[in-house]
Amino acid sequence: MPKLPDPLIAELAAVVGAAHVQTDDAFTACYVSDWRRNFPGAARAVVRPGSTAEVSRVVAACAARGVPVVPQGGNTGLVGGSTPDASRREVVLSLDRMTAVRRVDPLDNSMTLEAGCTVLAAQEAAAEAGRLFPLSLASEGSATVGGVVSTNAGGEQVLCYGNTRDLTLGVEVVLADGRVLDALGALRKDNTGYDLKQLFIGGEGTLGIVTAATFKLYAQPRKVVTAWAAVRDPQAAVELLARLGGAVGERVTAFELIGRQALAQVLAHGTPGMRDPLAGDYAWAVLFDVSEASALMDPSPAVEDVLASAMEQGLVLDAVLAASGQHAHDLWALREHVPEAQRLDGPSIKHDISVAVSRIPEFITEAGAALEALVPGLRVVCFGHVGDGNLHYNQSKPVGMPDAEFRAREEAIHDTVHAITARMQGSISAEHGIGRLKQAAFLHYKQPLALELMARIKQAIDPANTFNPGRLLPHTLPAPRPSL
Repeated sequence: MPKLPDPLIAELAAVVGAAHVQTDDAFTACYVSDWRRNFPGAARAVVRPGSTAEVSRVVAACAARGVPVVPQGGNTGLVGGSTPDASRREVVLSLDRMTAVRRVDPLDNSMTLEAGCTVLAAQEAAAEAGRLFPLSLASEGSATVGGVVSTNAGGEQVLCYGNTRDLTLGVEVVLADGRVLDALGALRKDNTGYDLKQLFIGGEGTLGIVTAATFKLYAQPRKVVTAWAAVRDPQAAVELLARLGGAVGERVTAFELIGRQALAQVLAHGTPGMRDPLAGDYAWAVLFDVSEASALMDPSPAVEDVLASAMEQGLVLDAVLAASGQHAHDLWALREHVPEAQRLDGPSIKHDISVAVSRIPEFITEAGAALEALVPGLRVVCFGHVGDGNLHYNQSKPVGMPDAEFRAREEAIHDTVHAITARMQGSISAEHGIGRLKQAAFLHYKQPLALELMARIKQAIDPANTFNPGRLLPHTLPAPRPSL
């Protein structure tokens, strides 16, 4: 008996055009699996609207038929939050055709972009207007602004400019019934009730589909001092950060901690020509930028003085200042290649935690000892944005351990790291989000009242659980109490 046509597919094709509704497995393959290949799925269809109006009509059609919608940007997420499950019931709504730069206003220091615009394209649009869009990610060539808003992405310059939540002035959002919330204003001050945009920033696509956003822009730096410094230990790194801040204030735009295991993997698996910036053996390094927007000021002498003093006191073992823009690019390439190098090295277990900056050394010491006792020989790949307390605290298997044995210890390793993080009043997810990967830990460590409030918000805004069901919050939401 021939298969009957899917009436929803026909309806969606009438909205966006048949070429932009795909059900063929060969076409949809890149939309239905995450970057790490941990959550392969299958979509009822992949729909690619070209405007907010089309997103609205697609969502309304799916909602009317009770079909779940999975919003997707560049699909660079790491927690399984933007790909369908294996049921073939969910529709993937990709925003990759909505790439317009709607407005750039250098006088207002703001710009409005459609959700499918990549972070790199956003940086370039700002630069053309003589301004800086400071969000910087390793995946910026494919990560989209709608995705970074939905996940509240951070990146390398959070220390100075804040994460996406701090950079976002307004959003345009399609709600679960197809209506459009236009909150795209570029106002810095607006005290007219609840700040609704904050519900959708970091909401992981569970409350609405961000179709456009307005962002803050900044003056472009005229002088950037980039340095790679070997430090005595993580405590010395934290103290060096404080000294830099005391000397140059908010001009410290990035400050990254890089452990020896992370650097070793980059040097083993990186591109030809990558090399250790310093001679000698050292366990920890920091890579930092100090940026100055004024042509009349040069932060170099202050940075050199801080490094010289830190070397005299044994905090810094050795250091090199970038001698050119290319040299700075090469130093940052070492940091940015760490995730790919770890992937090439073999199976790994990843954590994206944050603690108070002052407790980073304590966390590294305690977690390292606990993991060594749990899995002797475990290689800890520790790196990240120490300036804002966010560590990518990953593990590679011990040399010679079979992959299956390593994977069998994964849950125990997660439990160990998360428990120490929680005991230090930290977060088990600093910037990657929850998705499906971290949902169990999220439900375990998040305060019950906070979970109840989140469930209430979800039920109020998306009562039929149309958007991203089972991501962040579980499929079945807890029944709300009669009153708070």
